[in-house]
Amino acid sequence: MEFVTYVLYNKTHDRYYIGHTNNIEIRLKQHSDGRNSWTNRYKPWVVIYQNKHPTRAEAMREERYLKSLKNKERIQEYIKKYIAG
Repeated sequence: MEFVTYVLYNKTHDRYYIGHTNNIEIRLKQHSDGRNSWTNRYKPWVVIYQNKHPTRAEAMREERYLKSLKNKERIQEYIKKYIAG
């Protein structure tokens, strides 16, 4: 089974949400349906980054790293750097 680390973005509120899942389509729907109270406040969400991993542990490791950046500019730099190279 494959896992994905993802970053969601809401343009209206300029907010990011970082997570991991084994099914990005279902997870995005859950965020949009109000199953998560924090993401429900800032919908609609768009997936701006996703990276596949062979194990949950690897996906969680990248998720923790992205959350450790704690800065929109640093998250944007990481995403651009990863996509570009």
